[in-house]
Amino acid sequence: MHPAPTAADRLPAFQRLLEGRADLAFIPLGTDLHYLAGIPRDIPNYGTTLHPGGWLEGAWLTPTRAPVLALPRMTAEFKGRGESKGIEIRVLGDHDDPAALCRDILAGCRLPARPRIAISDRAHGESVVHLQSILPDAVFVSATDILRELRVIKSEAEVATMREAGRRTEAAFAETLKQLKFGMTELDAIAEINFQMQRQGSLGQTFTTSLYNTGPDHPLLMGRRLESWKRPIHPPCSVLFDFGASHDGLCYDYGRTVSFGEPSAEQRKVHRVVMDAQAAGIAALKVGTTAAEVDAIARKVVEDAGYGPNFRHRLGHGIGWDVHEPPFLTKSDRSVLREGMMFTVEPSILQDRSFSARVEDVIVCRPGGGEKLTTGFQDLLVVDR
Repeated sequence: MHPAPTAADRLPAFQRLLEGRADLAFIPLGTDLHYLAGIPRDIPNYGTTLHPGGWLEGAWLTPTRAPVLALPRMTAEFKGRGESKGIEIRVLGDHDDPAALCRDILAGCRLPARPRIAISDRAHGESVVHLQSILPDAVFVSATDILRELRVIKSEAEVATMREAGRRTEAAFAETLKQLKFGMTELDAIAEINFQMQRQGSLGQTFTTSLYNTGPDHPLLMGRRLESWKRPIHPPCSVLFDFGASHDGLCYDYGRTVSFGEPSAEQRKVHRVVMDAQAAGIAALKVGTTAAEVDAIARKVVEDAGYGPNFRHRLGHGIGWDVHEPPFLTKSDRSVLREGMMFTVEPSILQDRSFSARVEDVIVCRPGGGEKLTTGFQDLLVVDR
């Protein structure tokens, strides 16, 4: 593992890591390239938008050659990627031959007969198929695995950016709380959250905003949004929020619980257990501890309270330029934690036709325990109108 490089050092640091491991790297537009060269990515579409020659869209570089950014004309013009500074840009016209442009780029890379090509995990299979036809003896390896050696440790500048993403996320939640009322639908609440994140200056949600609504008259519906969105929210019930804002390439992930109506003793107990479990997990998130140990420490709080089977998922996950990154806070992950690693700590108790609770914040691993980047709304929130 390596210390977190500064933004200006990321590209040369990655090229040093490529030495002896790959002769060429292809990094398409996306998270890896945003991290590596500051070329921004957009909120993804539900359906794919294809451009002629889109398979070669991205950066091509070697351990010694600076990247060449290949872009279809429509990407360069309509998405503004053609304005990237400090990088050679080659634009593919609508009627140009992408294979010819690719061969021209490769000719400048001086590759061996059986080149090793590092390619991002999120690249399209189409790119691999075309590259294989041009370089039939190529061997492919994961560029993301190599780059992750740098990405796993966040610099203090990245921590500051994530803290700001958290501030915007929590500010959006504060504004949404003012709009919550009896009878609104789950979709009303979700749409308000998403609107408020953009009002706070976020490009948009870092993942699909989720809301889990449980109570005696509210069965737990997971993965059935078109059905659950229609439901009016009436007391008594627990409403569990899960969402996050983006900021300068970083992805936040946040969760809080709201009671519609005066909470019962059971609601208060469940919420208190979840908050205690999170506090235990955050305290355990210190340098030298393993990911599995952190999960076990937080999980024991829930188990000792009698709700063990209702904590149905891992304690948390690495986070940063993607919403979910390794390592993971789960019993099977033996990764040793290092300062600057960043995780969510998100225990929950999920009960069908009863009261549930969840909490989630982004935490930075430090020598004496985790540092929370969001600290508001620690008590069970109540909507009473």
